[in-house]
Amino acid sequence: LVLFLRNLHNWMAAGIAEKAFHDAFVALKPGGVLGVEEHRASPGAVQDVLAADGYVQQAYVIQLAQEAGFILDKTSEINANPRDTKDHPFGVWTLPPVRRSSPRGQPDDPTFNHAKYDAIGESDRMTVRFVKPT
Repeated sequence: LVLFLRNLHNWMAAGIAEKAFHDAFVALKPGGVLGVEEHRASPGAVQDVLAADGYVQQAYVIQLAQEAGFILDKTSEINANPRDTKDHPFGVWTLPPVRRSSPRGQPDDPTFNHAKYDAIGESDRMTVRFVKPT
């Protein structure tokens, strides 16, 4: 079992997402499972290859996994949040639990009103299960 838990966007920013999927594929025995939980971008838009706002399209995750050799097994909406509009000033990090109030690397803005973002809750996240073929 290999789990990618809200870290794929960081690997995309570092340019190593494809390697992560490849390495997971190599590490697993046939029949092994890869689980991915990631902040889900709205479908249909062009995927930012660096995932600068922290959101990743589910279709892109499936593409990366399939290119590495995995088979899509199932998806779940257990971590879905339809209140997440995905258009926050500091990306997904505007939402709880991070609650960013200024651009990354800058001091927090004490005047930033978190109420709107706290009401949304955590991000809308995909939960996807892949299997290494037997």
